[in-house]
Amino acid sequence: MSFHCRFCNTLLKNTFVDLGSTPLANSYLPTADAPDQSYPLHVYVCSKCYLVQLHHTVSPENIFGHYAYFSSYSSSWLEHATRFCDKMKKRLSLNSSSKVVEIASNDGYLLKNFVAANIPCLGVEPAKNVAEVAIANGVPTEVVFFGKASAQALKDKGHAADLIAANNVLAHVPDLNDFVGGFKVLLKPDGVISVECPHLLKLIQQNQFDTIYHEHYSYYSLLTLEKIFAAHGLEIFDVEELPTHGGSLRIFASHAGKPRWPSSPAFAKVKQDEKHAMLDSLAGYEGFSKQVKTVCDGLLTFLKQEKTKGKKIAAYGAAAKGNTLLNVCGINTDLISFVVDKNTAKQNHFLPGSKIPIFGPEKVFAEKPDYLVILPWNIAEEVREQMKDIRSWGGKFVTAIPQLRVYE
Repeated sequence: MSFHCRFCNTLLKNTFVDLGSTPLANSYLPTADAPDQSYPLHVYVCSKCYLVQLHHTVSPENIFGHYAYFSSYSSSWLEHATRFCDKMKKRLSLNSSSKVVEIASNDGYLLKNFVAANIPCLGVEPAKNVAEVAIANGVPTEVVFFGKASAQALKDKGHAADLIAANNVLAHVPDLNDFVGGFKVLLKPDGVISVECPHLLKLIQQNQFDTIYHEHYSYYSLLTLEKIFAAHGLEIFDVEELPTHGGSLRIFASHAGKPRWPSSPAFAKVKQDEKHAMLDSLAGYEGFSKQVKTVCDGLLTFLKQEKTKGKKIAAYGAAAKGNTLLNVCGINTDLISFVVDKNTAKQNHFLPGSKIPIFGPEKVFAEKPDYLVILPWNIAEEVREQMKDIRSWGGKFVTAIPQLRVYE
């Protein structure tokens, strides 16, 4: 079967990494013997535009119609959202006459800051169960998948935006051109788009293969983002490098020829970094499979050695990235007894593939494991602070990305 680039339609011939077949990363199981369907996790790089992409085999309706991820469970992410809102209010002079629209607004974690500031806003969220939480918290929300048609419908209802925010959603979009085209439709003539997404350069440099899963159809460099936005009459004029999700980009865009601010030095710096890493040629995408094997071998060796010594091992965070890590490495309850998570929607379920049971954080203090593997390594510091009392019995924290680390 031949696959074509979801942006420029070039035939995809070059593999970035093939992680085999895994279950959907957020398809938590009600019982350990519940059926578990796996799908290919084969990532390509386009030889023309260098978009790194998983050829999607699973419809977004199957993934996002009912969603188990709630943004508000991470305190560090809430703080990140608050800082963004404060910054945008000042930078764009937002007031009660403005309109902010967030695409993939989740449980209202970000827009509640604009509601509190009396700035009109609207969330656009396809997962009905998550949108209901936002609405209950006073954040107006439309339950719809975003694209050119839904953007036009929102515009017709009076929701044209001074600011469109889209955080960590661009990776989740199968029809990329329809989605970015929707930005063009919904944005006011002098409006600004702010998009955050994990940075492909960091993924490669820091072995972040666990951020690859079926919900993430594409992985972005600034070089490729610039091409995608330009193809839809939009111009990226500024970028910020963020520490979130192991290293992300926050880009700012406007209608082409109408930037709100001059192009920033940071914009030129990130493009130069990517060119130095050869992300403007196929050579920059070679060798990633070897990096994946190194991480898996290191983690498996450690876990097996410690289990042989009779050590008890648990994990923190029933995160999608953790499921990729566990399933690609072939880890199950033989090596990790259980995982804990603050999200009550995930508790009393089982991780897909590995069938590891999920409990609340109190389980750690009842069982007193020798090691707690932090699966969402991007919030490792937050977790280490939250669970610091494991040190009272000599418990140690472990992360596997970018390489194995045991926190002494």
